Amino acid sequence: MTRYLIRRLLLTIPVILGVATLVFALIHLVPGDPAQAMLGETAPQADVLKLRHALGLDQPLLTQYRTFMTGLLRGDLGTSFRYNVPVTTQIREKLPNTATLALAAMCFAILFAIPLGILAAVFRGTLVDHAAMTLALVGISMPNFWLGPLLAIVFAVRLGWLPVSGTGGLSHLILPAVTLGAALSAILARMTRASLLEELRELYVLAARARGLSGMRAVVKHAFRNSLIPIVTIIGLQFGAVLTGTIITETIFAWPGLGRLLIQAISFRDYPLVQGCILFISITYVAMNLLTDLTYGFLDPRIRFD
Repeated sequence: MTRYLIRRLLLTIPVILGVATLVFALIHLVPGDPAQAMLGETAPQADVLKLRHALGLDQPLLTQYRTFMTGLLRGDLGTSFRYNVPVTTQIREKLPNTATLALAAMCFAILFAIPLGILAAVFRGTLVDHAAMTLALVGISMPNFWLGPLLAIVFAVRLGWLPVSGTGGLSHLILPAVTLGAALSAILARMTRASLLEELRELYVLAARARGLSGMRAVVKHAFRNSLIPIVTIIGLQFGAVLTGTIITETIFAWPGLGRLLIQAISFRDYPLVQGCILFISITYVAMNLLTDLTYGFLDPRIRFD
């Protein structure tokens, strides 16, 4: 286990460096001048040149890249052009809101999708199965940039049951969490059904029923437990999709998290802040994949990390 963990951590280093290099290259290819964006279109050219020098944007691109990578190795992501504070400080301030939204979306997806998938597998071929899979298909087909405004119009504007934007309590979290977790719940429900159907064909399920276990208990206690690895894989892999989905969802509902911060940073050509946000999301995605792999050993004792 220890050797496997060390090997995986070492393999993440080139991944993170590659992401950092790619983000740096792409953000500098985006048209627009950060200094001009900060001062406005009518600013004198002398002031623009002075600000570019103060931000280090007049240096050669390779010099800027070397400065960025050197700071990254020290854990320094630079200083935000717009806010004039360290990028790590900005990320630390917005992280709790994004983490709350992502966890709420994951909880909604798990609590809704897994029972739905179990019911669809147990009642395979019946009206319950068809209804569950139709609902899952609808969830996959609705992008969050369409579902979010729709939920806001219905439940916030028309009915007035929930707030349309901002933070403040559980009521503010419901619409963004449902919007973000809808697609994941649809994928998870279909995967739960498919994985559970494979296990229900095994002889040990029939043996459990022969020993007197009820049908639902045999499914939950035996079959479902052995079908967890594909389900956990989907949850781990989709966590990265949830993080990237927060970019749109937080913008729709004015949720003050990393996603909205990233959109604002892109609009203002805030290079250090854009690089820091994308790097943090990438590192979180890699960490979730590693955690998912390690979870396999606890779910199935036959798996060994050699």
